[in-house]
Amino acid sequence: MEREIEIVDFIQSHINQAMKIALDNYNMERELIPELPVFDQLPEELLPQYEHFASNGLGVAAMDGEEMIGFLCAYMPIEDAFATTGVRGTFTPIHGHGVISTIPGQLRDRIYSKLYQEAARKWVNAGIRSHAIALFTYDKEAESSFFYNGFGLRCLDLIRSLECGIEINGSVDRNLEFEYSELPRKDWKYLLDLHNSILTHLGESPSFMYFPFMDEAQLYAHTSENVRYFAAKKDGEYIAYIKLAEEGENYATSVEGMVNICGAFCRKEYRGLGIVQKLLDYMIEVLQKEGYQLLGVDCESFNPTARGFWTKYFKEYTHSLVRRIDEKAVDEVMKNTI
Repeated sequence: MEREIEIVDFIQSHINQAMKIALDNYNMERELIPELPVFDQLPEELLPQYEHFASNGLGVAAMDGEEMIGFLCAYMPIEDAFATTGVRGTFTPIHGHGVISTIPGQLRDRIYSKLYQEAARKWVNAGIRSHAIALFTYDKEAESSFFYNGFGLRCLDLIRSLECGIEINGSVDRNLEFEYSELPRKDWKYLLDLHNSILTHLGESPSFMYFPFMDEAQLYAHTSENVRYFAAKKDGEYIAYIKLAEEGENYATSVEGMVNICGAFCRKEYRGLGIVQKLLDYMIEVLQKEGYQLLGVDCESFNPTARGFWTKYFKEYTHSLVRRIDEKAVDEVMKNTI
């Protein structure tokens, strides 16, 4: 007999069930990616976010009788979302949605579609034109459901253990002379040209992401004290860097013993020589001595240089998908709801 599924507003009384479902989904991903940190329960720091989901009117829950079997929530909208001028958007993190993992595939796909249909109605009524969601890679039914609902892949979260260094492939020229080091904060200014070069790279095809260039004062003003830079140097010139931060893009990246790569670049003329591989290996050695066990990274899936590099040495565990709603459709919906 087919289950009778009702989609209702996500409210305060749903929070405990939602956190259990979200943890259940996380543990399903961890079966495939054992490098992920262990959680007996979701971090307490997430509770205010669930209360936000219950109060902002943008969330929905799937009910089978008295049992909540799935939910889909989102943050309050932000303007100029994802660096797109004039676009209001929202994001659903990995803990902001879930369907009980024991539900079979086709039904799981259908539940996510029902959840999104109701949630999207709310979001569009609120003028939200850009919808984004982070999904675990194990959940092919969820990913399929959102693909069929018009979403495309945008970002990847990846992880690796620091038990050993990276395996540098045989094509790397090991005879090249480069200097690898961690830069003190006072020397970050020497990476400014490289930092702006990655912004140029991201603005090119096929990424087409625009970010304004920074000057030295902005570089320091917009960079946390907890950030670290490792760089490669040749003949007195910095030619590549990797930027580290304590936290990444989701709660799994904020555990003790984990750090996260939040930027990297190598000059075009030095690519293919294994410089970034060696810089990454050098950085891993430093982190191992400091007692770190895990390293995370995120990148845009439509940046082929980054995607090709990081997926060689790290394991994907989330895919972030995005859908852009036609502005004319939003205007028509808003007009019809007045």
